[in-house]
Order: sequence, then C-alpha cells, then structure tokens
Amino acid sequence: MSKYNPDRNKFVKIVKTTLEHESWKVSALAFLSPHNELKKGFKAIFTHGYTASKSSVLPWASRLAGSGISSLIFDLPGHYLGASSEVEDFENFKKWSPFLFAKAIEKLKEIENYKNDVHYILGGHSLGALLTLKAFVLPELSSLNKTAVLVGLGLNQDVSTHFFETDFYQKTLNIRRQLVSPELDSDIVFPWIKNEKLNLKTTNENILLIVGEDDVVVGKHGAENLVKILGPKNKIELIKPAKLPHHLPENASTFVYNNLKRVLQW
Repeated sequence: MSKYNPDRNKFVKIVKTTLEHESWKVSALAFLSPHNELKKGFKAIFTHGYTASKSSVLPWASRLAGSGISSLIFDLPGHYLGASSEVEDFENFKKWSPFLFAKAIEKLKEIENYKNDVHYILGGHSLGALLTLKAFVLPELSSLNKTAVLVGLGLNQDVSTHFFETDFYQKTLNIRRQLVSPELDSDIVFPWIKNEKLNLKTTNENILLIVGEDDVVVGKHGAENLVKILGPKNKIELIKPAKLPHHLPENASTFVYNNLKRVLQW
C-alpha cells in the first residue's frame, strides 16, 4: 500500500484499504486532506447502519476531508451492500465489531503517518452510532481525546409497538434480511440493539446526537429518551433538524460538519 504524500495532492485523495480483526476483513476508504488545508488536530472515523454500507456516510467523510480533516469510513461485517466478511456467529459480531474503530484509527495512522496527539471524531448512523458508543468504552480507545457523532439513534419507549414491528416495516424485511448474513437477521439484531441502548456504559465523553424530527424509526421522543440515559454521565448535546429521515443518513453531512465545527471550534 502506497503512503500518502500530501505535497503531491492539491485535492482530497481517496485510498482504498481494508481493516482486519480476528477472522474478518472489511473494506474501508480513507479520505485524505490536501496538505495546504490539513487541520492536524482532528481525524474522523465513521460507519453505517443496519443493512447499509459505508456509502451512506461517504458525504460525511468527504465534507470533513474537503475542510482539512482526514477521515476513514468502513463497512460492517456481514453487510452485503458493502465489501466485508461473512458473520458466522452473532456472538462474535457483538464482541468484535466495536474493535473495528480501533483498527480504523490504526489504519489511518499507517496511511498518513501521524502521531497520537489528535482529537478523534468517531461516529456512525443508527447501528453504527450504537457501535461507536460501545467502542468508546474499549481500553484501546479510553485514553484518546475524542468526540462521538451519533446520527439516527434513539430509544422509543413511548409507544407499545416499535416502528420495526409495524406491518409497514415488516413488509420490507423480506428484502432487508437478505442484505445481511443470516446471523444478523432482524429477529436477532433488533432485540440486542434495544437491550444495548438500555445498558450503555459510556461515561465522561463528549457526544453530539443528531436526529431528524421526521425520523420515524427513532420516534417522537426517542432521542430525548436516549439523552436521559447518556446525559447524567456524559456531556451530550441533542440536535434535531426538521428534515433528516432515518433512511437518508447521507443528508446528515451538513449537520455533522456545522455542529462539529461549532463545538470543536476549528
């Protein structure tokens, strides 16, 4: 793999690479900022939501890289729209998938050859947002200066029937469940996601939670319910754009960029 030489690039450069952990190999793309715009104090890592691929968070990375913050996006294992390994055991997915953030940091450092004294922006959409929070409690990441960006994540406890259980959503599952490994079937993943959100261990972290008012998956008060869980032990800010539907995470790029710029003051 060729090393990044910023002096030879006037524009953002994309490097195709892979992340490896245990038996997995997943596809990743690094978006490298040109030398004359590079903000050396920040790097970003993002991943996607359930049944999607890294393409859904591509606009986040390209927007940041164009503004001087090199970024890396990666596919989650067992997601067929991306390029990644099969998930043979859901227990392994639960245990290992958060470590891909640590592997992504290692990979970006390898490509750009920078030191540790940077501020990491780690985030994702929906399932990717949940995995971000799980990555934050890993010993490998505990000492890093970092901010979480969570898009489309909430806990809808205000209705008896969750959106995923409605007839409307169930009609889409025949297709959606074939876009992931059988071990990641919705009947397996959704109960785990709900339980994980109720038992989050994240403490003393800076968190930006971005949820659209029209996000029917998160629900009307789902974001606020999550803030109640995370808020007492973290510094969390909720941003609720009027238009950011759950199925269009790529539309979050402007909200991700503008709010990070405001909070981190670059």
